[in-house]
Amino acid sequence: MDATDNSISHLFETAVSGERRSLGKLLTIIERGGEPADIVAGLAHQKAGNAHVIGITGAPGSGKSTLTGRLIEKITKGGGTPSVLAVDPSSPLTGGAILGDRIRMDDLAGEGSFIRSMATRGHSGGLALAVPAAIQLFDAARYNPVIIETVGVGQVEVDVAGTADTTVVVVTPGMGDAVQANKAGLLEVADIFVVNKSDRPGANDTRRDLDLMLDLGHLSGLEEKTGYRPPIIMANSLEGEGAEAILTAIEDHRNHLSKSGSFETRQKQRTLMEIQNRLELLIGSTSSNALQSEAGEKILTEVLERNISPSEAAKSIASSIIRDLT
Repeated sequence: MDATDNSISHLFETAVSGERRSLGKLLTIIERGGEPADIVAGLAHQKAGNAHVIGITGAPGSGKSTLTGRLIEKITKGGGTPSVLAVDPSSPLTGGAILGDRIRMDDLAGEGSFIRSMATRGHSGGLALAVPAAIQLFDAARYNPVIIETVGVGQVEVDVAGTADTTVVVVTPGMGDAVQANKAGLLEVADIFVVNKSDRPGANDTRRDLDLMLDLGHLSGLEEKTGYRPPIIMANSLEGEGAEAILTAIEDHRNHLSKSGSFETRQKQRTLMEIQNRLELLIGSTSSNALQSEAGEKILTEVLERNISPSEAAKSIASSIIRDLT
């Protein structure tokens, strides 16, 4: 074990013992990726497996951050130690991110909570590895539950929702969110729906639309497969209304997972997804290196001269990579 390994091991030991600064440093290592991040992920994996993971997603401006703040306020007052991983979108032009969700949460969070922002960097590749590793690190440091809050209803959000035990989808009146949630595939991943800003006109219409969407899911056999129908909760996060009902719904869903044996199924699916993501990134990196090698340049020349097709070139490179790995 080299000095880097020793340093990471020391940080991990102190983080697990409750040192928040060490935990923050380890999260930074995870976000940067590379071999040090793999070391942290390996250490965390050995001690994780106890926390309930809650995903909160929905359209921008639906009040997710304020709602998350209300939830962690309730949890900390009840003696819990929640952690929040707020996944922010990055600018497609500069790659930067505001990382400002903590501003809305800090006033409500208790001392026993930990809030961390993480940027998507415009793609889900690094996120696919960083999020599971961060979740396991929070779990190993004995934070429970672990809450993931994401912005938007795109593929990144669906992927992140796949890392959660319970997924809460937040919609608001007057934005067409019920239909958009269905089109984005969130109807299938949602375990709980929250109609936030329920004091606004159209809130009951939004609830009705969601009920109709869920009825369509019932006709397609989705409810019969899971034995569970997502509840719809009316909330107003600014006033703190609905937070208690959401936590009760989360606990009810957790009990359903436990009784139905779905916890193990979801854990297996998450593990398979993480392995697949790591495998795809590893193969992608290896393929990129192979293309930039001398042999790769020769194959590229053959393709450009129309001697072989791109398909044949890809098979040739894949064969050489497999030979090198074996």
